[in-house]
Amino acid sequence: MEKVVLAQADAVDWVYRGEGAANLVLAYTGSSSAFMGKVMRIQKSQRKGKSRVHENEGLTAQERLLWREYKELLMWPNREIVQQLYVKHVMSPLLGPLHVDAGMRVHVTKEFLLSVEKNVTCRRPACRIDSSQVDVNRDSVLIISDHSVFMNGTLKDGPCITVEIKPKCGFLPISRFISEENVVKRTTTRFKMHQELKLHNQEISEYSEYNPLDLFSRSPDRICKAIEALYATPQNNFRVFLNGSIVFGGLGGGAGSTTVLVGEAFEDALKDVIKADDGLCKTSFIQLVAETVYTSGVLDQLLEVQKLDAYDIEGAIHAYYNIISQPCMACRESSKVTLSNRYPSLHSITLDESLKIVKDYLIAATVKDCSMMISFRPMEDGDVLSESSHNTVCLGSTKQVFEYKVFFIDLDLKPLKKMEDYYKLDKKIANCYCQRAKTDHKAEKAARRDTYEEVLR
Repeated sequence: MEKVVLAQADAVDWVYRGEGAANLVLAYTGSSSAFMGKVMRIQKSQRKGKSRVHENEGLTAQERLLWREYKELLMWPNREIVQQLYVKHVMSPLLGPLHVDAGMRVHVTKEFLLSVEKNVTCRRPACRIDSSQVDVNRDSVLIISDHSVFMNGTLKDGPCITVEIKPKCGFLPISRFISEENVVKRTTTRFKMHQELKLHNQEISEYSEYNPLDLFSRSPDRICKAIEALYATPQNNFRVFLNGSIVFGGLGGGAGSTTVLVGEAFEDALKDVIKADDGLCKTSFIQLVAETVYTSGVLDQLLEVQKLDAYDIEGAIHAYYNIISQPCMACRESSKVTLSNRYPSLHSITLDESLKIVKDYLIAATVKDCSMMISFRPMEDGDVLSESSHNTVCLGSTKQVFEYKVFFIDLDLKPLKKMEDYYKLDKKIANCYCQRAKTDHKAEKAARRDTYEEVLR
């Protein structure tokens, strides 16, 4: 942990960049060389009695068993530090150290956190303010590189444009433990089904046509289709930054469908980076992102780690109850017919086998929920390709060459207890989607009957 301590006077140098369910993200705007090109992740606490795993308690006894092969994680009693070590010792080897930044922890005072809370409130989405606040009882924050810029101390190296994408789950499960009533999971993406539940709960205003299978497909056309769908309805899955400042997408609460005005503003923001004809900068940018995803192959490794979930939550939940030595609620809820055909075998496996199933599931859950940041910097005519420390990609439509870098972020360790939440959410998602499909089917039959009767008249 760094010896630096950030105090109340330092809070003014950190500005709101965005937030997720668990953390606020602030960008540095001050003059200290130690923090230039850095962002800060600050833990949030839940309002209205909502509880989260207590960060100061460290790993539970069962979690220490689960992660026992990673000795570094067991040495610390503080979960915040364990989170950082999880990224360094678990996620970085799996995804590649070139694409993962574990960051460093820096001490802060309570006064610093109180000032940050006050300063950022006016920038936060109302829905986020209602549900969470800065956790002022922390004594440290995580500092990581700002992957939305290319930094050598300043921004003198020219414009940098960055896209942040939440890829989501890139495969359809084939686990034999998926029940008959949830068989739709084998043919419909989790993202599509979850959209239905979010729409039902009014968490989103409209449906996204994004299909993660397209993004992971290794097909240039399908990848481009995926990026276009994300652009059309970004929600909280697609954002763009220019020199570290957001120019497209929502700050922390997501964004609805892209309007003409928003599209025009984005087109204008791209002009300094994409040398395309008027009205074609956005199209060229989408091509640039798609080409980079395709040529880099960076999603291939992410998909491999996602596929560590070989049992689906419907299988892994049984291994979870083996570990915590509690009666299996999933078996209790299952029908006798379903139970006799499937799940008892999972309660006769060894503890080591149960630990592996759940550990792999939680690692997969991390990468199904992470974000990918791809940053681009146009190379000038005098730049020498061989001197670049980054990979390069050519945008054919403008004949520009860009340096690029790719990082995965939000690689949080999932608490063991979340297995129960994952199981409940999975049931809600499948039930909501199936109910909607039945309703649509009935409406379609009624419409056909009305049309037939009209013809008869």
